Amino acid sequence: MQGKTILITGGAKRVGAAIARRLHREGASIAIHYRSSEGEAKALAAELNLQRPDSAALVKGDLLDPAGYSRIIADAVGLFGHLDVLINNASSFYPTAVGEISEKDWHDLIGTNLKAPLFLSQAAAPQLRKRHGCIVNIADIHAERPMKAYVVYSIAKAGLVALTKSLAHELGPEVRVNAVSPGPIAWPEDDPKFDELERRRIISHTLLKRAGDPDDIARAVCYLIKDAPYVTGTVLPVDGGRSASL
Repeated sequence: MQGKTILITGGAKRVGAAIARRLHREGASIAIHYRSSEGEAKALAAELNLQRPDSAALVKGDLLDPAGYSRIIADAVGLFGHLDVLINNASSFYPTAVGEISEKDWHDLIGTNLKAPLFLSQAAAPQLRKRHGCIVNIADIHAERPMKAYVVYSIAKAGLVALTKSLAHELGPEVRVNAVSPGPIAWPEDDPKFDELERRRIISHTLLKRAGDPDDIARAVCYLIKDAPYVTGTVLPVDGGRSASL
């Protein structure tokens, strides 16, 4: 990872922050994208720069703003001079049961989970081609097995899986494109649907009988970037075996 620059969308907290920390430990320079989590983003950048000066910086942008995609990529390149890896991690997640779906829900969930990864990847492609870089998308096991009442989210993640495979065709052989598909890793914040009973029920459907850790996703991302030069167009489940038992 020495000398590589990596842009992580939604990189300020939770899974995104775990990815940032692991890739930074491997020697990469990290561009941390955020929208509203400015405090967490600044704290993470300070933490990483304390370990290695000038190795982390911030990129602010609204992924629902079509005019912002090229600027986000340009800002990341401007920070470190080049871009080797784009990690499309940022995501909106909330229920949209049939009969309650609004146009706003559609634009938000499709926008963050599918539209932004497409247009960011398109904007980043020239830089990634120069560096024979790669893209890693953070999908979800519910892309293939939709979760009840999460209609639009499941559609968006299914599209992201298709986008991963399509971009692998479009950008190869110079750029590899893969995805990691998490299972129960970091529970949603402030969502009463995922109370203790529901969490135990979900965990019971994993073959390992436990929830994962954000660093489990970070390890998988690191593998796809660092140790998988002959892997592209692949979706790697990291779910404790839950998708095998659903």
